[in-house]
Amino acid sequence: MTAAMFVVAALAVLRFYEPPQTLLESRFGTPHLPLVPPATPSATAFGRSGAVQVRFALPNDGVEYPLEVQGDPTELEYSWVRVTDSVGVDSIRPLHGDTLIAPSVPGFYRLALMRGIERRILSGVTLAVMVPFDEKRGGILDGYRIGTFRAERRGATSPRPDGFVQVLPELVNLPVTRHLRLGSFVAPDGQTTWPRYTALDRRLLDKLELVFQQLARWRPDTATVQLAVSVNSGFRTPWYNRRVPRAARDSRHQVGDAADVVIDANGDGRVTREDANLVAAAVEMVEQSHPDLAGGLGLYVSGRYRQPYVHIDTRGRRARWRG
Repeated sequence: MTAAMFVVAALAVLRFYEPPQTLLESRFGTPHLPLVPPATPSATAFGRSGAVQVRFALPNDGVEYPLEVQGDPTELEYSWVRVTDSVGVDSIRPLHGDTLIAPSVPGFYRLALMRGIERRILSGVTLAVMVPFDEKRGGILDGYRIGTFRAERRGATSPRPDGFVQVLPELVNLPVTRHLRLGSFVAPDGQTTWPRYTALDRRLLDKLELVFQQLARWRPDTATVQLAVSVNSGFRTPWYNRRVPRAARDSRHQVGDAADVVIDANGDGRVTREDANLVAAAVEMVEQSHPDLAGGLGLYVSGRYRQPYVHIDTRGRRARWRG
C-alpha cells in the first residue's frame, strides 16, 4: 500500500511539474522543441481597447478565451491555476476551440496549457469566476452586507448583476485593465470583513480604456503620456447606495457597469472643469465609434464637490446630465 501511494504521488507531481527553462535545452545548448508550444492570448482577448486584462464567467460556464498557439492546439490540454499560488484546480480538459470551461469554484485564475508532464501558464488575461447572484441570502453574501436589488422585488424588471466577484486582501491590486486595479471597484462602504464582493462589467472596462486612449491622443507626445486616473466610485451595493447623498435609487453603480472617474486629462497636475470637459468629449467620440457602448455621461463640476469628476456607464442607451 505504501508503494502504491508513493507511485500515485509521484505521478501527480510529474503531471503538474513545470520544468525550468534550462531543462528545455539540449546538452549542447541548442533548444529543442518544447512539449507545449509558445502561446499567448489573442489580441481580441484584450477587448477593443487592447487593454482589458480580465474576463468574467460563472462556475462551469463556457468562457471565450481566444489563443494564438505556435503549433497544433488540438494536441494540447488545459487547466486553470489560482493566481495566488499557481495551484491547479478542476479537471484537465482537451483544448478544442476558443471556448473553455470555467472552474467550478469562484476566484481568480490563469490558464495553463499542458502536454504530457509540461505545463505553460499564460499571463496577460485573468479569469474571474463569479459567485452566482442566487447565492446571496437575503441581503448578505458570505458575511458581507449587500442589500436588496430592485430586481428582486416581485414583478420588477430592473437589471441586476449575474454574479459577484470575490475580493480578498491579496487581490486588491490585481490589474483589471492597463490603468485600473480590482480594488478601485470595491464599494467604500466601511465594512471590514473579508472577503468582500463587487460587480464589474467588462464592457465598462473596455469603454474606460478607450476613453483613456482618446485623451492620450490629444496630448502632444502620446508616446510618453501617463494619465493620472482614479476611480471615486465603482460598484455600490444597494445597501451602500442608499447612504450616498443624492444617489439615484436605480443607480447603474449597483449593476457594476458604471464608474465615477477623476482624470488629469490635460496633464497640468490639477483636476479642473477643463479636465472634465475633455473627458466628456472623449466619451462622445468613443460612443460615436462604438455605438454598442452607449451609456450615461454625467458631469459633476460644481463647487459642492472636492474635485470635478465624470460619471461613465454602459447602460446601452445615451443619457446626459450635470450633477
